[in-house]
Amino acid sequence: MQERTQAPNESGSGALYLVAGALLIAGMLVAFAWLPRVLAPRETGQVGREAPDFRVPLVANAEVLAAPPALAPTTVSIAELKGKAILLDFWATWCGPCQAEAPIVDRVASRFRDRLVVIGVNTSDGEGLAAPWAKRHGLSYPIAFDDGHAALAYGVENLPTLVVISKDGKIIGMRTGMTDGAEIERLVNQAL
Repeated sequence: MQERTQAPNESGSGALYLVAGALLIAGMLVAFAWLPRVLAPRETGQVGREAPDFRVPLVANAEVLAAPPALAPTTVSIAELKGKAILLDFWATWCGPCQAEAPIVDRVASRFRDRLVVIGVNTSDGEGLAAPWAKRHGLSYPIAFDDGHAALAYGVENLPTLVVISKDGKIIGMRTGMTDGAEIERLVNQAL
């Protein structure tokens, strides 16, 4: 009877798979521990400052800003909205968290329609993409296209970024990362 001898590679590969599996599990645990911190909305240093003015073209739902709707504006500026509470939602069509947050912003816009101006500021995106995307997803609030100047004025580095401006023109809340409806409503109530 012949004895079977184990090749040196066979015993070493089993240990290698064991070590690789342990490293994979450890990596996943670290990722799950840090992921909520990375994705959590963050406050920025703009809070308390005067909201920078900008003028951007409106590309969808401009009639929401008009009285009567037949006189819908073609642009919007922060200076024109002074005296009103404002929610700016900086977003892009390619941004997954922005897409998930858009229906939440739409519900807030509907709920506070008579007391809050909501503007979706499409930025870091190709011109002409925002209007069809907003229509396809049933957004009811005005959508503006930013060539980058508005995002720069507000220090927007990541998307989505929400900015809440009080009636007196001060930034009272700014969140980077996906923000839930309760937090948005809390900030909006502060602005009202």
